[in-house]
Amino acid sequence: MWGVELRMEVRTCCSMQKRVFQVGLLFLMPILMAISLWVQPAAALTEEQKLVSEAWRIINRTYLDDKFNHQNWAAVRQKVLKQPLKDQEAAYNAIQQMLASLDDPFTRLLRPEQYRSLKVNTSGELTGVGLQIALDTKTGHLEVVAPIAGSPAEKAGIQPRDRIVQIDGIPTAELTLDEAAARMRGPVGSGVILTLERHGESLGEIALVRNHIAVNPVIAEFHSLLGKVPIGYIRLTQFNANATAELAHAIAQLEQQGADAYVLDLRNNPGGLLQAGIEIARLWIDAGPIVYTVNRQGIQGSFDAVGSALTADPLIVLVNQGTASASEILAGALQDSGRAQLVGETTFGKGLIQSLFDLSDGSGLAVTVAKYETPNHRDIHKLGITPDRIIPLKQMTREQIGTEADSQYQAAVELLTTNSVVARVKSGV
Repeated sequence: MWGVELRMEVRTCCSMQKRVFQVGLLFLMPILMAISLWVQPAAALTEEQKLVSEAWRIINRTYLDDKFNHQNWAAVRQKVLKQPLKDQEAAYNAIQQMLASLDDPFTRLLRPEQYRSLKVNTSGELTGVGLQIALDTKTGHLEVVAPIAGSPAEKAGIQPRDRIVQIDGIPTAELTLDEAAARMRGPVGSGVILTLERHGESLGEIALVRNHIAVNPVIAEFHSLLGKVPIGYIRLTQFNANATAELAHAIAQLEQQGADAYVLDLRNNPGGLLQAGIEIARLWIDAGPIVYTVNRQGIQGSFDAVGSALTADPLIVLVNQGTASASEILAGALQDSGRAQLVGETTFGKGLIQSLFDLSDGSGLAVTVAKYETPNHRDIHKLGITPDRIIPLKQMTREQIGTEADSQYQAAVELLTTNSVVARVKSGV
């Protein structure tokens, strides 16, 4: 999987048929005959050309940047269709060539297998090494957004912002984002070797064994510490189709156990479904905007809370460099509304929204269709969200997360035990 914010509206783009009406009036025949000497009927498109045209139309109609990266988009189509497209693979290459000209790593072709895999992943099922990945738009390097909790990648110590240099000896500079993701997926029990760098220094090769990845994105624990407020600790690892229901269930259970405050851990959560991020925000916020979206016409849409918050107890949100996309939508909404304070590190900074579109052969397109802003109209793309309290994340084991060995969690606990935080959240300031 990769760190991409998806608005899961699947559309189809159907080819349009042009009908030519013949004029049968006698006195027009000389004119029509003269025109026919100059205008030859257009050649019928091949199936490969139709697929390329289909992809072109989707971008032409929906892509966020109506300047198409300062180029004539119609001319791009003409240039690509002049190439010989002898088979489906050639058509895919032509589509990728068109999309590459947009200079947007999040707008991409998904071949049938990749498209099916993405839809399965967002449904809450996954096999592989458990890495969310993205392309650094400045350097073009393939980097880790976050490892998935409990995955082989997390157990091997791979961290956000680690650079993936090679996959099984193949330089990632030669691979697209989806090709890299496909090479890291595979049958359970099979191996893959990643060559990594961290902060410019080589980590060497790391051998991983592919496995099933846990589909439940919520980890919930009741922490009753001597002399401190009873805390409900909730770790949300991704925004898939199961996330909202699982998190609501966790809050209900923790309320029954006597939690009087909450720590929501979004560290290394790379995002997922936009709608899941909005619905989870509604579990915490009674009223007000959650996120604004801006399309290519500059028209703003908004998603608001609707008075269904499950608890008004004080809340601290933990974030780090691996907090991305839908996680940033949720964190930004909670911070701007005054519902929660953020503790940790500046987040990843992905403020773009993609939609998925079917192509007629079973492949699909992920297209950047909008950008989002927080309730205070902050555009955090490539900037991230700055926490209210910055605490560097120290390296620790999976078992130490959310314990006394976790400095960011301990900072959250200390904030929750102060009267100022409780009063601030209760009053909605």
